[in-house]
Amino acid sequence: MSQHHYDVIIIGAGTAGLSALSEVRKRTDNFLMVNRGPWGTTCARVGCMPSKLLIEAADAYHQRTTFETFGIRGGGGLSLDLPAVLRRVRALRDEFVQGTLKATDSLGDRALSGDARILAPDRIEVGGQQMTTRALIIATGSHPVVPDGWKQFGNKVLTTDDLFEQQHLAQRIGVVGLGPVGVEIAQALARLGITVSAYSKQELLAGLSDPDINATLREALERKMEVHTGNDATPEAVDGGIAITSGGRRTVVDQVLLAVGRKPNVKGLGLENLGVSLDARGMPDFHPGSTQVSDLRVFMAGDLDAHRPLLHEASDEGRIAGMNALADEVHCYQRRAPLAIVFTHPEVAVIGASHKSLEGQPYETGIVSFANQGRARAAQRNHGKIALYANPSDGKLLGAELCAPAGEHFAHLLALAIAQGLTVHQLLAMPIYHPTLEEGLRTALRDVAGKLKGATASDLAHCAALNIAALE
Repeated sequence: MSQHHYDVIIIGAGTAGLSALSEVRKRTDNFLMVNRGPWGTTCARVGCMPSKLLIEAADAYHQRTTFETFGIRGGGGLSLDLPAVLRRVRALRDEFVQGTLKATDSLGDRALSGDARILAPDRIEVGGQQMTTRALIIATGSHPVVPDGWKQFGNKVLTTDDLFEQQHLAQRIGVVGLGPVGVEIAQALARLGITVSAYSKQELLAGLSDPDINATLREALERKMEVHTGNDATPEAVDGGIAITSGGRRTVVDQVLLAVGRKPNVKGLGLENLGVSLDARGMPDFHPGSTQVSDLRVFMAGDLDAHRPLLHEASDEGRIAGMNALADEVHCYQRRAPLAIVFTHPEVAVIGASHKSLEGQPYETGIVSFANQGRARAAQRNHGKIALYANPSDGKLLGAELCAPAGEHFAHLLALAIAQGLTVHQLLAMPIYHPTLEEGLRTALRDVAGKLKGATASDLAHCAALNIAALE
């Protein structure tokens, strides 16, 4: 059997695979990209983008509940055309997918659809044809988990893979799993007028680990839905729907969205033929700084490895894999400061070191509540908290968890500060305009600064709060 030899073979055409491709193309034209299933990234097809389109529609509709307080009458007469909402989600989603497809449309015979099976670190098979390669990049992504107990209900049980294909949604929906995806979708559905019952085996939601911030999020969710935590959610078929029992509470719903996690797409991939040990999930160990598997010319990137299953991290891993694949010497790259954002209202974020990761270490905490913050009250967004964690010895900001208005913007600012090694007092030295939500962040910075050493009375960063809501 004749074999074609490539400099690089990339398995998977998602975000990580496309990022790897962008680097590989700078170094060689002798490459092959193999993809199973639809081309186009998970983010564009069934993840980040369609979910945000749904959330934006939900937020726009929910805004009517604030009209009376603003003095705007007639909001109660507004109605929602849910099929139209879902049509817009799909229409814009399809545009985003087309954008990702442009990256591979011009590849010609360097793009191959099919199931790749690894035969050795330098050899794969697709559709009975074998290819050899100098370097192999594995970026096959992941898929939603559907536990066996839920499979009996057929299309009454949805995941994000099929949620956005629905022409309509039932009036009573159970959301099982309240990680980042689950809480986003559950709140959006509730804001669209659907009766939502949400379930999580864990008490901590959306990737949070700070109990105070978690309580803030839970309070926000419970304004629009029932939230059941701390117990398994057990389904049972009943006339007209699915009965979910959790902690002694039984609720009947018409549909269920499962958001209980994702599994790597490795079935039939042949990872066992790499000649390295595999963990309980059937995955090889890899170095997050180089993406290299052992000392092989094999690299793993994207949410396949579950190291940091976020788009910007998948993109970085793909680029690292693409740069290392043909490098004379494999390099480790400095990864960015950890940053995770959940698009609830208020928005959730974990930046740098989490509350859990700091257990057993010395740190000081600064807190702000937005309940009485001036700009937040003006916009009727006065819900939420920020918790900052700082090193008590040098005042450097270590991390933060938040559930706060404009949380996505606070998160980026704090991530930059952590990456630059800034101290709390250096952050307090930046100008903060009035009236802005950033004044709330300043309150948290002042709170933690009061527990630290290092500021002098002549330093503007040492200035105390005025304690006047209209001015801060």
